[in-house]
Amino acid sequence: MERTRQVFFGFLTASLLFLPTAHAQKFTPKAPTAADWTALAKLPDFTGVWETPLGGGRAPAGAQGRGAPAGEAPVPGRGAQASGGAVGGQGRGRGFARPEPPALTPAYAAKAQAMAAAKKAEDNETANCLPPGTPGIMTQPYPYEFLITPGQVTIISEAYTQVRRIYTDGRPLPGDPDPTFYGTSVGHWENDTLVSETVGFAQVPRGIPFPYSEKMKIVERFRLTDPDTMTIETSVIDPEALTKPYSVGTRTLKRHRSWTIAEYICEENNRNFLDANGKAGINLANPNASPR
Repeated sequence: MERTRQVFFGFLTASLLFLPTAHAQKFTPKAPTAADWTALAKLPDFTGVWETPLGGGRAPAGAQGRGAPAGEAPVPGRGAQASGGAVGGQGRGRGFARPEPPALTPAYAAKAQAMAAAKKAEDNETANCLPPGTPGIMTQPYPYEFLITPGQVTIISEAYTQVRRIYTDGRPLPGDPDPTFYGTSVGHWENDTLVSETVGFAQVPRGIPFPYSEKMKIVERFRLTDPDTMTIETSVIDPEALTKPYSVGTRTLKRHRSWTIAEYICEENNRNFLDANGKAGINLANPNASPR
């Protein structure tokens, strides 16, 4: 027993020796100073509540199609109309225009075809309150609130009450990020433009019309075109899935200075379900609905 204790505590001591080194490698943001708060006044004013205008920030002339509902699986062969999340074309809450379909590598083109063949038309994870990830969450027909603080831009989406954080405190992109719905976003300012790079994506519906790898990176460029108009240019880089970057297009938001975002609880009145065979249905009676 004594020998067992010695081995155990020896292992524990050796393990703890590595902890300070591991923590020392993490980026530690500094506490904001008065100068940091003052510097915010020199940045573009993104603060407030924004929404895609009625008509969806229509696509430029020549763009085709309209996106499928958020979370819908890709449908290869639909060209510019293929979509996974309310992107491209016209309509309220659309606002993304794709100039051309993604240039997939042979391996991922085959994956896309297999996904399309297995997909059921009624399947839609968002029907069961699963929100779309990045960039799909930025295509919702609901308002967004932008908050800017030293070292961080926070985006609160009314849809699904989701929160994104873009860190602008100088930290690098993580080399081995935990995969999440929205990934890890690190940004920097290029004059009047906020450039955000996001990595670390879980395999969930996210509003892009193709399967992607763990190496995918999403780049967004946020810029004011006038005091109450913001454009977001979005592109996807994936060395395993794409032979060249894929341009999601440009989304336009309008600021509503008198608005606040509302509470959004998807499960509160959710009437959708899946049966034993995985087929989607709806319960119109919904006895568990809120009495409001």
